[in-house]
Amino acid sequence: MSDKINKTDEEWREQLTEEQYHVTRKHGTERAFSGRLDKHYDAGTYLCICCATPLFSSETKFDSGSGWPSFFALVEEANIGKTVDESFFMRRTEVHCDRCDAHLGHVFPDGPQPTGLRYCINSAALDFVSDE
Repeated sequence: MSDKINKTDEEWREQLTEEQYHVTRKHGTERAFSGRLDKHYDAGTYLCICCATPLFSSETKFDSGSGWPSFFALVEEANIGKTVDESFFMRRTEVHCDRCDAHLGHVFPDGPQPTGLRYCINSAALDFVSDE
């Protein structure tokens, strides 16, 4: 991914709601089943709320029962970065937008085929653009 975005903390605070800022810039997590996109199944593309990078297609969204939007594949591998997250006494793989470093959520190896992955993403980290 090119065109890396670097903004000051103040610039992010001006652009984002308090919840979006907490999730994407401070590695927060919204409460399960509270996000506006958890049960959202319209056709379209899910974008990074911070920089509008395409992240997930509605064609790969599924109901994992976790309370967060879940996807089994990315729009493009280069758009997502991964890091090890050892907070809360567990080891997980955190996913973030590669363009702006926004924290999105985590990826787990318990998703459906064909990938077997479950990208568990905060609604507050996503925007949605309809295909219609």
